[in-house]
Amino acid sequence: MSDNARDYKSKKPAAAPAGDDPWAKWRQPEAAANPVAAARPAPAVDTEIKAEMPVAEPEVRERPTGTLSAVKSAESLRSEAKKPLRKSELNSNKHRPREQDKPRTAAPTRDARPPVRQPVVRPVRDPADVPSGVRLSKVMSERAMCSRREADLWIERGWVFVNGERVSELGSRIDPNAEITITKEAKHDQAKQVTILLNKPVGYVSSQPEPGFTPAVTLISAETWVRQSGDPEFKPWMMRGLAPAGRLDVDSTGLLVLTQDGRVAKKLIGEESDAEKEYLVRVAGEMIPGGLRLLQFGLELDGKPLKKAWVKQLNEDQLHFILKEGKKRQIRRMCELVGLRVIGLKRVRIGRVKLGDLPLGHWRFLRADEAF
Repeated sequence: MSDNARDYKSKKPAAAPAGDDPWAKWRQPEAAANPVAAARPAPAVDTEIKAEMPVAEPEVRERPTGTLSAVKSAESLRSEAKKPLRKSELNSNKHRPREQDKPRTAAPTRDARPPVRQPVVRPVRDPADVPSGVRLSKVMSERAMCSRREADLWIERGWVFVNGERVSELGSRIDPNAEITITKEAKHDQAKQVTILLNKPVGYVSSQPEPGFTPAVTLISAETWVRQSGDPEFKPWMMRGLAPAGRLDVDSTGLLVLTQDGRVAKKLIGEESDAEKEYLVRVAGEMIPGGLRLLQFGLELDGKPLKKAWVKQLNEDQLHFILKEGKKRQIRRMCELVGLRVIGLKRVRIGRVKLGDLPLGHWRFLRADEAF
């Protein structure tokens, strides 16, 4: 073997100091991770040959992209975005936007604030400007000249005079003691208004129709009319504005008044009405001791005491009532309070007008010589 060969074998590359080797920190982890490779001697390379060898680029390791990866790949993110969220995920805080991710709205400026509402200052009304007196229509109604609706109609048509002066403005106020007169046209219009007396059967309601029942006004027809001397001819217009003046419940029978005249309605059902209503009542049961005296006076309905009534016992199962008020189902409720049950009720008189021999389900006009 030549000397050159021995020299070649004996020459070893000198180890570069740690500070001069730029790859020292990259070689150390490999040596520690693979001790077998670190213990194996490196092949001898001539310094000149080594200088001509290309420098290897540092190995860049690819980060893991599996399900346990801390950093997910773009493909996995896209696939997860397409998956619909479960209900439990929707309710969790995971998919709720963070406070810093929420869109921020600009703070309202001073000009954007709503204007402050100023209190409404109403001018103090001069007592001299307050209208004095009472409405003309109210005074006419209180004097039983007509109803308030009729009074407004007459005023509008110029048929009313106050202290000799024509009043044609609605809402006019007058002295309650003023003199009021009406024209011939108003009297003629009032004379055409009719009042009808009906003998109502059981099963008909007196006022507003109820489900399954028929209003009593449907019984008014030419076929059920009982003619009297001096009666006007029955015309269809007589049905307009015809209303019951007082109630008679569906289980009761007898006299029912239907009228177009506001004066009649006010006299029978007005707040100050004192028209008597007379009834024949058939009862069942046993009256409590002192019950007859309680029926006459001492009972109350709906928390209010009843007016004094005239009550007489005709026989064991029949009572005679005369009342000056007409609360809903009043006689039936009064009898229940003393241990009785009403099995039949018939009204035979209102004021000074009697039912008489008018057949059941028939009607007649109120005569000119009759008044309540």
